[in-house]
Amino acid sequence: MEKKIVLLPGDGIGPEIMDSAVAVLEAIAQRYKHQFHFNTQLIGGAAIDEVNMPLPDQTIQAAEQADAVLLGAVGGPKWDNNPSELRPERGLLKIRKSLDLYANLRPVKGFETLLSASPLKEDIIKGSDVLIVRELTSGLYFGQPSERRDNDQSVVDTLHYTLHEMKRIIKKGFESAQLRRKKLTSVDKANVLESSKLWREIVEAEKVHFPDVEVEHLLVDAAAMKLITEPSRFDVIVTENMFGDILSDEASVLTGSLGMLPSASLAENGVGLYEPAHGSAPDIAGLGIANPIAMILSTAMMLRYSFAMNVEAKAIEKAVETCINKGLHTADLHVDHGIKVSTSEMTEAIIKELTI
Repeated sequence: MEKKIVLLPGDGIGPEIMDSAVAVLEAIAQRYKHQFHFNTQLIGGAAIDEVNMPLPDQTIQAAEQADAVLLGAVGGPKWDNNPSELRPERGLLKIRKSLDLYANLRPVKGFETLLSASPLKEDIIKGSDVLIVRELTSGLYFGQPSERRDNDQSVVDTLHYTLHEMKRIIKKGFESAQLRRKKLTSVDKANVLESSKLWREIVEAEKVHFPDVEVEHLLVDAAAMKLITEPSRFDVIVTENMFGDILSDEASVLTGSLGMLPSASLAENGVGLYEPAHGSAPDIAGLGIANPIAMILSTAMMLRYSFAMNVEAKAIEKAVETCINKGLHTADLHVDHGIKVSTSEMTEAIIKELTI
């Protein structure tokens, strides 16, 4: 099979972990007789430095013509004092909107041998395996332009959703639950927000089409608490943009490191974008110690969701798990045992498992 993949290394450790992803994909291509064509483009701070904008039109055009997009990371203190339109994060928001990447899927699963790296007690985190399905292109982050009024004495941000935008992400939540343990937790703030009241009504209407899925509603504050006290009770969580942003970051600490968590951002019809859940970590950029696993697992999600290469995706996931079970870990994982390795050593170990 032949596929075109746009690479967006971005900032900080992005280029380093992108090199790991490409190396793994080249190993997959050789083992399974595929051809992957890579096209590297600019985004984030790197784009600002090069062309004075966080997302060039050329990057959007290349992404639209690709079969999938891999993103490293964007941002860093270097651009903190830039005007808002020249912040690296603007490039990330714009590409999500341009490609209509409405659904963000973020799996959070703890590896047995790394449970000690979690800030939670092992008996609490053990068995946790959560998929957070977050709406990504609307809501508070994409409402009418924010306003400061009355000489900065008041401010207005607008939370806006259409019925269609809510229905499609809720449906994706149900479909995701059907592929897992068939339990869906819908998170809202229906006791306060009108948007959440409509959200809950849609969930109730939609569940008749998925009779095999158990549905529960949780207010976002209760969900935040239970993610820490009872994480194993969750299967799939579906929620709107801002709640999903906060809850997915909260859930990410369950594993002990953001460096372990991949994500997929999907369109209804079109290219998907795959990226690690962590940031650009500029403080360790260039040191060769970044954890490449989230980026590598994001390539597995790409193979599964965009290319229907389930065998290849499972091979990557198995190789990663084998290396972790052998005690290999990068510096971000604070464990008392095992073998600390560099970015390149972890990548090479994973590739070795793929070629056995």
